[in-house]
Amino acid sequence: MNSVCGVFPRSALTTLFSWLLGAFLANAAGNPSDLAGQVRRGQTLYIAHCSMCHQVTGRGAAGTYPPLAASDFLMGDKGRRSAVAAVVGGLQGPITVNGKAYNNLMPAVVLDDPGVADVLTFVFNQWGNPGGAFSADEVARIRADSPFKTFADLVKANAYEPLPKAPEGTRVRETVRLNEFVVRIAGDGKGRVAYLLTGDGSVRRLDLATRKITPLFAAADYLPNGGAGISAAGLHLDTRSRLWIVTNHRREEGTGLVTNEVTIHRASRVDPQGNPTAPKAWFQMRYPWGIGPYNHGASHVAVGPDGRLYLASGSRTDGGERGSDPRLGTMGETDLTAALLRFDPESESREPEVVARGIRNAWSFAWDSSGHLFSVSNGPDAHACEEMDWIRPPASGESPRHHGFPHQFEDWSPTRAAYPHTPKSPEGVSFVRPVKNLGPDGQPEGRTGWTFSPHSSPAGMVWLDGRWPAAWRNAFLVGRFGNLISGDQGKDAGFDVLSVRPSRTSDAEVWEATTKTFLAPLGRPLDLHLSGGRLYVLEYTRPTDFKSGRGWLPGRILEVEPSGP
Repeated sequence: MNSVCGVFPRSALTTLFSWLLGAFLANAAGNPSDLAGQVRRGQTLYIAHCSMCHQVTGRGAAGTYPPLAASDFLMGDKGRRSAVAAVVGGLQGPITVNGKAYNNLMPAVVLDDPGVADVLTFVFNQWGNPGGAFSADEVARIRADSPFKTFADLVKANAYEPLPKAPEGTRVRETVRLNEFVVRIAGDGKGRVAYLLTGDGSVRRLDLATRKITPLFAAADYLPNGGAGISAAGLHLDTRSRLWIVTNHRREEGTGLVTNEVTIHRASRVDPQGNPTAPKAWFQMRYPWGIGPYNHGASHVAVGPDGRLYLASGSRTDGGERGSDPRLGTMGETDLTAALLRFDPESESREPEVVARGIRNAWSFAWDSSGHLFSVSNGPDAHACEEMDWIRPPASGESPRHHGFPHQFEDWSPTRAAYPHTPKSPEGVSFVRPVKNLGPDGQPEGRTGWTFSPHSSPAGMVWLDGRWPAAWRNAFLVGRFGNLISGDQGKDAGFDVLSVRPSRTSDAEVWEATTKTFLAPLGRPLDLHLSGGRLYVLEYTRPTDFKSGRGWLPGRILEVEPSGP
């Protein structure tokens, strides 16, 4: 992605993965009776459907996603019509906003006519925009001239795709279709139950036998202010049935720094059915909010074989830029960002230990059967390959190893910088190279990548042991969410699950991997979960490409199980 940048773009998850707030919400039918009501409903819809690209602040991302804040694109009668047309029919091709050129693809937003009216009323009444209200009738008239004449036409265009071809020696089936956007799936691995985390922090229970989803607890049950302004990005159930949840909260207080408040919540009690209850804040940390849209935030959390709790803390920049807004901080990265952190979950002292630096935005990490820890991370907008990194936690008294970001990417020479603003490498620090991809899959054509195609957005990952067919056992599976900007020569990257089998080279510090496609195409696979000898693939949405420009509706969960030796 740049990411399942976010906390999901630019190579995807640059801010999905950060501000994927909110479940897929049904909109109130009919015309709203008051402006305040429209703005309130529209804000909720904006966060769920628009903030991934245009950001929670409406500022967009320079060169990729145009700003909606104080946007000359929205001015006058032409601006009103253009705004509706872009939402209901999508937008492709060059445009100029506030004097800057943009040329990307915007899919149609899957909202009904009242929903489009509400979200545009919110946008037009924020950030110095011209104000006014939109009606469902106005939206319907403009939609009739779009590629999708009615909302029903748009929904039909976003139907579920057929099941992908089953990998050799396996069977694939659909477990459940989702009615809201889900960002994580976790469980005890015994094949009975799994838990689903929505972007706003609500948790659902999935009975894997009956395929029935029931509410476990809502975001308002444990998050401050009912969860307003908070996004959830991490979920883990440990061997003691404690459920861990990671949230990010943009805090604007007075005239000081705007900060990202990271909270690890822990649900330590269980109900009579054995389900976790009553999450409570277990750890909090703050650092200045990211530069522009690049607040990747904290995401994946898991207890490792050593009994320690690990947390991925993403970068607050694209490539180490310092920024110019004092309220966002002008220091580039901090000691707690672009890193992998570790805690003792049984200790009263909850200070994080940094176990790896220079990890831009790892949506996931996992251990192989020998206890080796690997992460998969999203690269910068500078078109560097996405990375798989071998993480060796430091021994006592040893400094954590540095994996390069924002100084070193792929196998670039020390003198090659990603950007003019790339900061100078710290003296005396040697960088750990990522895992080299030997192919045959997962790379751009004609290029040996370190490790995955740029902007393909590696997401969830798991390790397949010897119980799986020979073609897939003893390897990681890595889901790739897919690009959120136009790919090389119009080609998409990702939308699949790869089998990645790493091995050490003659240099014990260097790893390489054979990579094969396991499952494709998929509707933006965001997380993977193993339970009861089966693999569960969380599809975030339905389209299996980016270039078609289709909109977003909640996805489904697929089940893959071995069918033979």
